[in-house]
Amino acid sequence: MTSDYEVLAVRYATKETKASEVYLNFHTYGEPDADLVMDYFFWVVRNGDRVVVVDTGFKPEVGEPRGRRMTCPVPEGLGRVGVDPAEVSTVVVTHGHYDHTGNLDLFPTAEVVISGTELDFWTGPIARRFQFAQTAEWSDIWLLQRLDAEGRVRRINGSHQIVEGVTALEVGGHTPGQLMVTVQGEGAPVLLASDAVHYYDEVDLDRPFLFVADLPGMYEAYDVVARIARDDAAAYVAGHDPLVLDRFTPVDDSDPSFAVRVG
Repeated sequence: MTSDYEVLAVRYATKETKASEVYLNFHTYGEPDADLVMDYFFWVVRNGDRVVVVDTGFKPEVGEPRGRRMTCPVPEGLGRVGVDPAEVSTVVVTHGHYDHTGNLDLFPTAEVVISGTELDFWTGPIARRFQFAQTAEWSDIWLLQRLDAEGRVRRINGSHQIVEGVTALEVGGHTPGQLMVTVQGEGAPVLLASDAVHYYDEVDLDRPFLFVADLPGMYEAYDVVARIARDDAAAYVAGHDPLVLDRFTPVDDSDPSFAVRVG
């Protein structure tokens, strides 16, 4: 029987932003603008049997021109938490945005799991329209296409067990095939919301994120997250919220902003 998983959220980059640059139609709330921080994470799910990496960040040459500051490049972050990319069995790509698809070349043998709807969208013509295209890194998409042709991609839809104790749930909203990941954690169930929820306020205040492919789908994803957190007593992890570092236990007490252990 598969043992429960350790779940880590590893911060690799950050940026300073404003509420008006984060929330859809922020001016309609009648609130003054406010400074915010957006953190960037990837996630490690592991036990004695396997290592699953959820999302793979971006490379410095991709993020820095976009105004993102690297705090710990992904290869270094993996090394600091003791993950050898060659030993990673599975990589989950929750969606096709540039900050979740980089560094796939680090994982020479891993199977890549992605929503079929998501992959079809980003390799189709509408993704080339500016409002979508600005959020993608095309070399990453081409690599996904190549891995798919080589038989290393598992296309999924709906709710799908990736491995025992780890399930992907397709919710859409932010992107056409946005995935979340639920994990049988060591202390409690864990929900890695990825960008189905960037900030906890999206669910708590019912406040959609700026980039949205399907607004009703985004609202429905918030409802799914709230239900899982309530009914399953799951520890849920927002995709970009600095509060993640406050809500969970640091991996390294001397550098608490590097990574946390969830659950």
